[in-house]
Amino acid sequence: MQPTVGVVVPAYHPDPGRLRTYLRAIRETFDPDELRVELDLPEGRTDAVAGSADGESAGAAAPFDLPAGVDCRVARRRRGKGAAVTAGFEALSTDVYAFADADGATPAASLADVIAPVCDGGADLAAGSRRHPDSVVRSHQTFARRFLGDGFAWIARRLLDAELYDYQCGAKAITATAWERVRDHLYEPGFAWDIELVAVAGALDYRIAEVPIAWEDQPGSTVSPVGDTLDMGRGLLVARHRARLIRDDRLHRLIDREEGVALIDRPDDRGAVSDGGDP
Repeated sequence: MQPTVGVVVPAYHPDPGRLRTYLRAIRETFDPDELRVELDLPEGRTDAVAGSADGESAGAAAPFDLPAGVDCRVARRRRGKGAAVTAGFEALSTDVYAFADADGATPAASLADVIAPVCDGGADLAAGSRRHPDSVVRSHQTFARRFLGDGFAWIARRLLDAELYDYQCGAKAITATAWERVRDHLYEPGFAWDIELVAVAGALDYRIAEVPIAWEDQPGSTVSPVGDTLDMGRGLLVARHRARLIRDDRLHRLIDREEGVALIDRPDDRGAVSDGGDP
């Protein structure tokens, strides 16, 4: 029996037309059993939740005119990519969970390729890869983003159990069973969540597949080449620390002073509108 698949698309201030086009492409290409958008609004913006009251979901997704069959949850602040994907995964009821960034830089066909090894039983976690030798990059990032990204990947390969070409690509899939164990160790609400997911899965000895994709850089990225790279560098060191704690590394147990709350244990966003349903 073929596993059921759920896909989460985290979005912050997305281009509505691009988002609609991408969601339709996902439906037309492999039609997941569940498809949901986790939408973060810029501070002060309320138009995407106009018409709703007291946390009710009526009209939540209407201004974005999302395709039928797409669930949408709106948060009135920027939670961060990691927090948004985590919330989306927690809402799914399928056998396999996947996510893809809302800009559509990973085409729907490539997202299906990422999901395939998890559905086939060949991997517990699959990571799309822009830097894999077999990947097809149709347009390149700026030199600064490419240089910083390559350097980050080089360092990560030497610090983590999982040796990948690309840790940050916005397309990954995981079995629901693996998620149940991984979720307790995820703390990063932002872009560093990707590296934390891979680090924790590697420390738990899950099988990780790296999948080459077709990829095209999209304009209007919300990633800051310097600021977010520095944040991900910090996240990489923290992810390594948490991974070594999972491995019961004596040194890391001795130096562990971190007090944090896992994403799944944090209070839900005040003012969030849940499950927009079919608009």
